[in-house]
Amino acid sequence: MRKLQMVDLKGQYVKIKDQVDKAIIDVIDSTAFINGPEVKQFQKDLENYLNVKHVIPCANGTDALQIAMMGLGLKHGDEVITTDFTFAATVEVIALLNLTPVLVDCDLQDMNISIEAIKNAITPKTKAIVPVHLFGQAADMDAIMALAKEHNLYVIEDNAQAVGGSYSSKDGIKKLGTIGDVGTTSFFPSKNLGCYGDGGAIFTNNNELAHTIRGIVNHGMYERYRHDVVGVNSRLDSVQAAVLRIKLPYLDTYNKARQNAALYYAKGLGVNKNIVVPDNNEFHVFHQYVIRITNGKRDGLLAHLQEKQIPCAIYYPIPLHKQKAYIDKRYIEEAFPVTNQLSDEVIALPIHTELDTEQQDYLINTILNYIN
Repeated sequence: MRKLQMVDLKGQYVKIKDQVDKAIIDVIDSTAFINGPEVKQFQKDLENYLNVKHVIPCANGTDALQIAMMGLGLKHGDEVITTDFTFAATVEVIALLNLTPVLVDCDLQDMNISIEAIKNAITPKTKAIVPVHLFGQAADMDAIMALAKEHNLYVIEDNAQAVGGSYSSKDGIKKLGTIGDVGTTSFFPSKNLGCYGDGGAIFTNNNELAHTIRGIVNHGMYERYRHDVVGVNSRLDSVQAAVLRIKLPYLDTYNKARQNAALYYAKGLGVNKNIVVPDNNEFHVFHQYVIRITNGKRDGLLAHLQEKQIPCAIYYPIPLHKQKAYIDKRYIEEAFPVTNQLSDEVIALPIHTELDTEQQDYLINTILNYIN
């Protein structure tokens, strides 16, 4: 059996090595390292794939979130509602911009932001909602968009974990990241569409917002040395764009491989009453495969797998409302029952495009033998 890995980037690279190597060498030969033709072409390719008017590449997914909020003109003290159960980058940028983060609980079924919790958190100071399409599965965007319309709020989709994923809305099937006012993603190497360094992008169908964001990512410039807005330096470099251009046509195939692996896990692990497997549907793209262990043996399983040198991880062991940087007297533990439960129960298993059934069988049997 091949060695189990959380993500097998080398195996994926080997299959497209000739294409990737040529694309990188072509960029080096051109010396167009910043905002070169590869960046512009990748932008167009991704716009076509997502069926969105504007893609603005940037340096990473965290920058993408920050720039999206800057582009919307959010001001000091504005409240931004987001989920307590996510990676810190989502709330980090809210705090960096001197906005007021409002963390709310999530739903036990899909682990995404709770619609009821959003409703209860809206105040006159609320200006935006940031749903995170966690682990590759869509948040309830119809409900979120309805709330946003009712209360005149912006919606910023954090799509760092679900690029290529879709949502079946009342208006038809749409790609995640293209439903709200603005969407963001990350091209970190382990993402479903990952480059070989850092990278990110912002999506929108709003022409005026896209224009503002294009200035922000480049020091606030639309013409050289003319700074019309306060900006940052956040650009996707041409080498990373070249890699992404090669990988983008494979994205649906990559996501299908993840879905197949998830289905195999579910069939094997779902027989145990103490293991809750995620829903399998045609739109979930399984950036992570996260199960719940409900009999109190999660930490023991983690230690057991680590002892056998089987890769696994806990996303996320400490909720954001308990993190030192984001502790706030506004938060009470009773408001986060699901988040706290998930932090005690979840464990992520290897999932990637190169995972095979022999590896999965070994992992499934190891888990079942421990969780009895």
